[in-house]
Amino acid sequence: MDRRDFMKTSSALLAGAAVGGKVFAQEQHEGSEGRMVLAMNRGWRYSPKFVEGGHEATFDDSGFDRVVVPHTNIKLPWHGFDDKEYEFVSLYRRKFRVPAEARGKRVFVDFEGVMTASTVWLNGQRLGEYKGGYTPFSFELTPHLNFDGDNVLAVDVDSTERPDIPPFGYQIDYLTFGGIYREVSLRVVPATFIENIFAQPKDSLSGSPSLDVECFVQHLEALRETLTLEATLLDGEKTVAKATQKVAPSGAAAEPASHVIAFGKLTGIQLWDLKSPKLYTVKVQLLRGSNVVDEDTRRIGFREAQFTDHGFELNGKIIKLRGLDRHQTFPFVGQAMPGRAQKRDAYILRKQFHCNIVRTSHYPQSRHFLDACDEYGLLVLEEIPGWQHIGDKPWQDISVDNVSRMIRRDWNHPSIVLWGVRINESRDNHDFYTRTNAMAHKLDPTRQTGGIRYFQESEFLEDVFTMNDFGWPLKEPNHPRYLNTEFVGHTFPTKTIDDDAHQREHTIRHARVHNQLASNPQYAGGIAWCAFDYNTHSDFGAGDRICYHGVFDIFREPKPAAGFYKSQCDPDEEIVLEPAFHWASSDEATHFTVAMICSNCDHLKLFVKNNGDWKPLAEVDPDKEQFGHLKYAPFSVDLTKSEWKWGDLRIDGYLNGKQVISKTLSGLGADQKFAILADDHELMGDGADTTRVVLRVTDEFDAIRPFANDPIVLTLEGPAELIGDNPFGLIGGTGAVWVRAKEEAGTVRLTAKHPRLGSQTVEIAIRQAKAETV
Repeated sequence: MDRRDFMKTSSALLAGAAVGGKVFAQEQHEGSEGRMVLAMNRGWRYSPKFVEGGHEATFDDSGFDRVVVPHTNIKLPWHGFDDKEYEFVSLYRRKFRVPAEARGKRVFVDFEGVMTASTVWLNGQRLGEYKGGYTPFSFELTPHLNFDGDNVLAVDVDSTERPDIPPFGYQIDYLTFGGIYREVSLRVVPATFIENIFAQPKDSLSGSPSLDVECFVQHLEALRETLTLEATLLDGEKTVAKATQKVAPSGAAAEPASHVIAFGKLTGIQLWDLKSPKLYTVKVQLLRGSNVVDEDTRRIGFREAQFTDHGFELNGKIIKLRGLDRHQTFPFVGQAMPGRAQKRDAYILRKQFHCNIVRTSHYPQSRHFLDACDEYGLLVLEEIPGWQHIGDKPWQDISVDNVSRMIRRDWNHPSIVLWGVRINESRDNHDFYTRTNAMAHKLDPTRQTGGIRYFQESEFLEDVFTMNDFGWPLKEPNHPRYLNTEFVGHTFPTKTIDDDAHQREHTIRHARVHNQLASNPQYAGGIAWCAFDYNTHSDFGAGDRICYHGVFDIFREPKPAAGFYKSQCDPDEEIVLEPAFHWASSDEATHFTVAMICSNCDHLKLFVKNNGDWKPLAEVDPDKEQFGHLKYAPFSVDLTKSEWKWGDLRIDGYLNGKQVISKTLSGLGADQKFAILADDHELMGDGADTTRVVLRVTDEFDAIRPFANDPIVLTLEGPAELIGDNPFGLIGGTGAVWVRAKEEAGTVRLTAKHPRLGSQTVEIAIRQAKAETV
């Protein structure tokens, strides 16, 4: 079956491959007739090259590497490599046996993401090819399964930049890497089953909202009896409401049938909001009498979100959007990071640096990341794969299909407020973008669409005019609903080792854009380019395969400009005081001139320590002259206007006349302390679970020493592997490696030895993971 025939018969099944986390790898419901979703992430065999006969069930793959997905087809340095190193065709094989309960059922394999094209084989039978690296896909295995013995799933993974697949065809400013980099599962369902669920809250602000649960029921064989759909709205384990709908007899059909279960006026519903992102669960059961034929669940939130001609409204309140664009890539393994690491990025953006929106540039991202956005209250603009180039009609067909798969996978996420249905920074194409918008509005009438462009003369087919504007000052809005989606970024790349003047200018450029965005309510807000430094091709970036466009480095360590985003939260959330400089006497062309400090305090006092005593240096209010529209303007301290001697610097922050925070920077100019910090101290022993460990050299007050570049020797003991260089050369006084659990329980000890400051050790407990059953 070729891809087009497969799409005709199975397209409706594919989007269900990547949904809420608890749906994956959940075992068969006790007393249920159907639905098993069984993880298939361990026990793969991998060859980085084509092997004759490698698709056959009888092929001996014992010489292949044993790997666990998420898996990258090749590990690379964090920079300075040739991206052609990952552009090859590899082979993955997985032996499995289907459970006895699968006999008489329909069996599918669901891939959440494989880069870039996948040709799937079962027991030597070619099932078809799927073109695309960022969207989920499935193949039905049933006709070719051996229900009595071993089966072999084989996947040819083409990780080259094929011009027939978005985003390729010309040049793109990011690397895509390769491999089966997201999870895989086996799905066993009855012939009539729940293919997807779209829960649509209505009138959420009324005090008694309603809920339409659209259930898509797939009939792969004729249904000769009446079944019942029962939907239950759950608050944790507590039942909020139940409703039912009959499913009449039906013939076999290629497309699923839609059934809407309506919940009337609901009481006691809490809204999903930025500060209190309340989540509910919708459980849908397909019943034959009292017997469960099939069951599936989705997480949802009740909220109203829309872009208006006076800004973005969430639950009836105008919110100025302030966020960053994100690439989902990581050092050493590209995109092949599991759920914990993906979720950590959302935590960094929302909880640590107080952004309220993220854009998934330039493709649909991990379901784990989106789950975390739901949980933390981080709004999302999600867009389809692409970068400037539009291909031919078959290329465009795949792109329209990407719109469908993205929306049908993610339409229950309350965090998503805008669908990006245009190829990033592409020229106009009326017919193509009429199709992408029509697809989005047909599938999801509850959300608006946007299209990322770089020129205001562009034809406006979407609901929100989303605009990349790297100029200064920004262009004035030319449409009623207007959102800035990129700025600063490539116009001022900044490394952690750049001097203070550069760091200050980087911070100013981000602050002044948000200041202009705050000046006009028609600007819905801004999403800056970008969150994290990322790998790119040789014709972009700094010549070492890195774009240093982020306010964080590639290891997720903040640059001074990140402090601006952190400082824009209200003090009741966190009191912030972030110097946008490193305290060094002559790190500018002549000497230190202006100290820029990002804070949500209303007054600062600065002191310098001389001969053991703290001497007043300056007393300042927020810099409203430069940043008059910001609620929490940065502070600018001109150090040339007073006479003072070099020493330690202390900054005290005040609110309403009361000191609420203080920070000290050393004037000694010496590396004093070495620390290692693990994001997590417990992992699951499933062969994939991974956490970051940060390495830092600081002064005696814990401020980063930006020119520390020492080689750190790492020793890892216990059931885990190290992802990263060893020795690891610090960059800008910091850096990170990742620890990935193996498939056994135990205790991991990572010891990091600095050549002068000694050794530090972190322990991570590896918990026993449940065995895969297939």
